[in-house]
Amino acid sequence: MIEKKKLYSTAVEKETAVLVAVSTQKQTAAKTQEYLDELAFLASTLEVKTIKTFTQNLERADIKTYTGKGKLEEILIFVTANPVDMIIYDDDLTPSQVRNLEAVFKDIKVIDRSLLILDIFAMRAQTAQAKLQVELAQYQYMYPRLTRLWTHLSRQSGAGVGMRGPGETELETDRRIVKDRIAFLKEKLEKVDRQSTTRRKERDRLVRVAIVGYTNVGKSTLMRGLSKADVFAENKLFATVDSTVRKVNMENIPFLLTDTVGFIRKLPTTLIESFKSTLDEVREADILMHVVDISHVSFEEHLDVVNKTLVEIGAADKPTILVFNKIDLYKPAYNDEELEEEDQPAVSPESILEQLKRSYIADKGENVVFVSAEKKENIEELRNAIFRLVKQKHFAIYPNWLDLGYTPVQNED
Repeated sequence: MIEKKKLYSTAVEKETAVLVAVSTQKQTAAKTQEYLDELAFLASTLEVKTIKTFTQNLERADIKTYTGKGKLEEILIFVTANPVDMIIYDDDLTPSQVRNLEAVFKDIKVIDRSLLILDIFAMRAQTAQAKLQVELAQYQYMYPRLTRLWTHLSRQSGAGVGMRGPGETELETDRRIVKDRIAFLKEKLEKVDRQSTTRRKERDRLVRVAIVGYTNVGKSTLMRGLSKADVFAENKLFATVDSTVRKVNMENIPFLLTDTVGFIRKLPTTLIESFKSTLDEVREADILMHVVDISHVSFEEHLDVVNKTLVEIGAADKPTILVFNKIDLYKPAYNDEELEEEDQPAVSPESILEQLKRSYIADKGENVVFVSAEKKENIEELRNAIFRLVKQKHFAIYPNWLDLGYTPVQNED
């Protein structure tokens, strides 16, 4: 009888995590749960499986351990009894909070939202510039938290002259190394930024349209459809970190279309600082195409997050086309509230589009378009809106194009 060979899987086992968040007076329990769902999506982007979430209602997060003692014990009991690789907190933790939590959870990794996002950016970065930007952000995040990397210091006894153990010397050396690395990366990025500025100046005679929006709203899919270019798109957060610029031609009028990094709630300030050159593509654009996932329950909050970020970087005063994407996934208001969702009569895409055009959403901007980038629905209307603004800007740069029979679009005001 032939003995059957055992089969062993070569697949890498996913790391597991528990998520922790605090509901405060400024953040309702429902909103906290929504943030946790987004945090779980961020974790899944890094192939981390969420096995449990913990929330607590507090006036404010505990200054020492983020959650209260009771909740901390509850989390400790769970992670001790279950195979958990990391604990992810939905807010940024202070260095002292991290140190205190690591003392409680021992060998289990303690991660906050910013570090999770930084890891995703590090995974997604493709160009040399993006890799430099991410590395700088990582070192800036790491510098004030270096004390937690040298836990052996707590085991030293005594103090004063002659009692400065090698650990403390090592910590000071490490701080100096990190500080020098930050200075080196900033200097290197300044050179890259100057090169990027030169390239952008060379493109000054072309109208520039920058696609902005919350992460995972379909910007890259829209870019691929409009430019016919092979642009990476995936249903994960921050699928695009590097700026992608493509030349597009509409009715013999060329312009540049740029896909930029997505924004998100609680975006680490170190990333905003590090990605200055990438965000310059937005600042120096002539026209913005603000893409919103209308199928998301919090699309209006996402819209506000992006608008606030645009204000922060000084790019909020540009002509903007507000593109509500994913209308194929949008669920309209039900005609009969007494019927269950599955019993409601089917609504055609044309009816949904007409309903959206008559809704209050259509009044959120001067140029509002509803599309499905994935299904290529209503893309022609978006092209017309883009062409209308591009042509107006193009004629301001090249007034002699009027001799070719084109008529510039006049402002309706």
